[in-house]
Amino acid sequence: MAFGDFNQGNGGAPMSEINTTPLVDVMLVLLIIFMVTAPLMTQNIAVDLPKADAVASRDEPVKVSLEISADGQLSWDKQAIDGDELARRLTQAAATRPQPELHLLADRKTDYEHVAQVLAAARAAGLDKVGFVTLPAAR
Repeated sequence: MAFGDFNQGNGGAPMSEINTTPLVDVMLVLLIIFMVTAPLMTQNIAVDLPKADAVASRDEPVKVSLEISADGQLSWDKQAIDGDELARRLTQAAATRPQPELHLLADRKTDYEHVAQVLAAARAAGLDKVGFVTLPAAR
């Protein structure tokens, strides 16, 4: 805040100077905080870890493709199936460990009702990993 005499000859205009003292105070406080906390972030504890020849298991889940044609016909890995067979296979797939990834390939003209029924059946069977396969847009 600028202070001045009201009886000056400049017509009573306020002083247009910026008081930087509060800004400098804040910067100094932040500098001190960073100087104190920086060494604490780089401390580590020396731990003598045991040696082992174990390799992390990398069990990749099986990928199952489920295709839905424009008229609602289902294909499980290129084999035509019906609704009862779909429910049986989804339940069987959900029981395996690790669970397979279900890749859903739906025709662009497929009614959403067919897609929703397949998603509901997958959820009821207990499948958690369901993905939609799409084609990239042409550029």
